[in-house]
Amino acid sequence: MTQGNLVSWKKAVGDEIQPGDVLGVVETDKATMDFECQDEGFLAKILIDEGTEGVPVGKPICIMVEEKGDVEKFADYKVEEGATSAPPAEAEKPKEEQPKEEKPKEEKPNPAAASSEKSQPTESESHGDRVFASPAARALAAERGIDVAEINGSGPGGRVVKADVENYKPAAKKAPAAAGKAPAPAPGAAYVDIPTSNVRKVIASRLLESKVTIPHYYLTMEINADKILKLREVLNSQANGKFKLSVNDFVIKAASLALKDVPEVNSSWQESFIRQFKTADIAVAVATENGLITPIVAQAEAKGLSTISNSVKELAERARANKLQPHEYQGGTFTISNLGMYGIQHFTAIINPPHSSILAVGGTEEKLVLDSNSEKGFAVQKVMHVTMSNDHRTVDGAVGARWLQRFKGYMENPLTMLL
Repeated sequence: MTQGNLVSWKKAVGDEIQPGDVLGVVETDKATMDFECQDEGFLAKILIDEGTEGVPVGKPICIMVEEKGDVEKFADYKVEEGATSAPPAEAEKPKEEQPKEEKPKEEKPNPAAASSEKSQPTESESHGDRVFASPAARALAAERGIDVAEINGSGPGGRVVKADVENYKPAAKKAPAAAGKAPAPAPGAAYVDIPTSNVRKVIASRLLESKVTIPHYYLTMEINADKILKLREVLNSQANGKFKLSVNDFVIKAASLALKDVPEVNSSWQESFIRQFKTADIAVAVATENGLITPIVAQAEAKGLSTISNSVKELAERARANKLQPHEYQGGTFTISNLGMYGIQHFTAIINPPHSSILAVGGTEEKLVLDSNSEKGFAVQKVMHVTMSNDHRTVDGAVGARWLQRFKGYMENPLTMLL
């Protein structure tokens, strides 16, 4: 992550701040979350307005002071003048000599130099070449990553001055947003254009990269869910409100145990080596209003079903409320995506980098199977289908099949998960 959006401020200038207080809401490349302050003091100045997009990581967004009486001292403070103006001006003094050295070069009668220099004055007149920019303007532009040639100078002879760079800053911020916004639809248009959030952009970028660069292959297996459903019913009846197990809780536990049995799947491609993880940290796909996010059940192989169940519910609730901390959704070693609750019987999922595999889980359905012990010669069985997407660079087909066999064994004999 190199930048983010400042969605809103939860504190106003002059408010007292205590450690743990929510200072504002920020949108990262994966989620929208509260920004908690770790220090105590008073908010003296807000440097970045709420709603600002593309704020670089590390850029100051506010000023805090220890004494409330110092708040008013920053009422007229401006970060450009107070924090960036003086140092760049001093730093640019040596650079100011560079343009002066270039001018004699333009007067040399060298034909090649003359032909190349003819285009430069023309460009500088129309676009504000750096030769016609003040040292302070060049320093400020370099700090903000702005090409001085793109700025129209207001100084003598089209010279770019510091004020031109400062005025250009809002335009530079709006450029990316404008690119992401579709033009206003014509009156009566039968569609609506929805701006993409940072989260949606990252989802699009990462999944496209995954699908294009990772050699996916897929393995599907049918699982008898009768024993899982019966055990779930028995355990929930004795829970006394302490937990409520879902089929997905059994899936998470079975997957984590299978990862311990077949550690080759619990891995990540690192170009020059394959990293194999010692714990099964299961990322569970959760749909939110802002997009898909994958909170992590860490060390799931060492946790009981009730702990997993309560953890997943708590993580999913906070994910939908944008309350997750980065360490709770970044990382993981294996992903599970379950659409069974929507009536989906079978689907394939895209690998979530840097994981090597993702398990797509469908819902349970009834199926007639041959049964020699039944008078009718058949029985009704509840089955579910799971499809495993694997990165062929790290997980060979036989390895993936072996993992699915272990997973199926745990799911069809769930008591083995409790031993």
